[in-house]
Amino acid sequence: MSNSILVENPPTSFNQDQFNTYVMNTYGRFPVAITKGEGCRLWDTNGNEYLDFVAGIATCTLGHAHPALIKTVTEQIQKLHHISNLYYIPEQGELAQWLVEHSCADKVFFCNSGAEANEAAIKLVRKYAHTVQDFLEQPVILTAKDSFHGRTLATVTATGQPKYQKHFEPLVPGFEYVPYNDIEAVENAIADIDEGNRRVAAIMLEPLQGEGGVRPGDLDYFLRLRQICDENSILLVFDEVQVGVGRTGKLWGYENLGVEPDILTSAKGLAGGIPIGAMMCKDFCDVFEPGNHASTFGGNPFVCAAALTVLKTIETDNILHNVQARGEQLRTNLRAIANKYPQLFSDVRGWGLINGMEIKADVELTSLVLVEAAMKAGLLLAPAGPKVLRFVPPLIVSEAEINQATEILDQVIASVL
Repeated sequence: MSNSILVENPPTSFNQDQFNTYVMNTYGRFPVAITKGEGCRLWDTNGNEYLDFVAGIATCTLGHAHPALIKTVTEQIQKLHHISNLYYIPEQGELAQWLVEHSCADKVFFCNSGAEANEAAIKLVRKYAHTVQDFLEQPVILTAKDSFHGRTLATVTATGQPKYQKHFEPLVPGFEYVPYNDIEAVENAIADIDEGNRRVAAIMLEPLQGEGGVRPGDLDYFLRLRQICDENSILLVFDEVQVGVGRTGKLWGYENLGVEPDILTSAKGLAGGIPIGAMMCKDFCDVFEPGNHASTFGGNPFVCAAALTVLKTIETDNILHNVQARGEQLRTNLRAIANKYPQLFSDVRGWGLINGMEIKADVELTSLVLVEAAMKAGLLLAPAGPKVLRFVPPLIVSEAEINQATEILDQVIASVL
């Protein structure tokens, strides 16, 4: 780890007891306090430098302290940062137009997070089921096992991982789960559910499962899924909270699959780390009316200006090309490491700059052990379950930084053997 200390950022104090005393214990935090970031690098309170391949969990699209984002938020905070949705917000209209013109969607609802975007999608599905598919007295939403859709009560129910649902029962009714990338399971579930007053109203999936182990969707599976939805008047909902906004090398994850969803959710990278969420849909299922749904902070001038800057920078700086090139480079380097340690690793997979390296099931080593060891060596990584290392650097990451990260990882693996 580099111990360089920036002149403009000397070590600052950090009081862990303050957290233990006053902050609710909802996070398993690593014993590091970050105080400064620039590009793909972070510094802690002791002046230690880290190469950031977490990016706020696939959120800091342009890295840290990007000049374009600094300029926008500085100018906007001096002009107007918040106004109620009781009034028209020009920045919101401009952002909505950009999103519609660069996606398959026709309309946009703004909120503050991925969970809220997915919550809005669930509400939209249910209203559509009751008002358009009026035969649906008990609409069911199919989601995938090992999925992750958020922490609100409805989105944690939609999440196909019991560990996130434990002790929060009773869960919200109206959800069933099927294995990911298994079209026969989907067909069987629809047949089993479509009886009496229960019908499948929507299928909600991630184009690539993030928290579920960085598992890309199969092309044939999603093509058939689109057919099934069309044939049965079922809405297809894509949760792109983690994979959208250029993360996969394309602006939207669904572009990797050759199918368009009816409803699409986005958040994380949309404003590069400034809180915003968006639920987008096609005209035919835009059934919300005034009073149906709302968000106090959703789409305020500050966050919309930031999001517009992120999206326009992706476009003007040809960042998608960088994501594609650096993603290929990263997977090549990771596969070389996996081949070097065949006793440890079973797979390297991903799209663009969301990639996973899977540890063999029969190996005692866990992803958390490697994450902690890498952190001590100056590389920040995140687990995606107990056996998968996740690599989600800022989309501006350089060729040299990819090589540096994988060199550190190689050294770390050798040290823990």
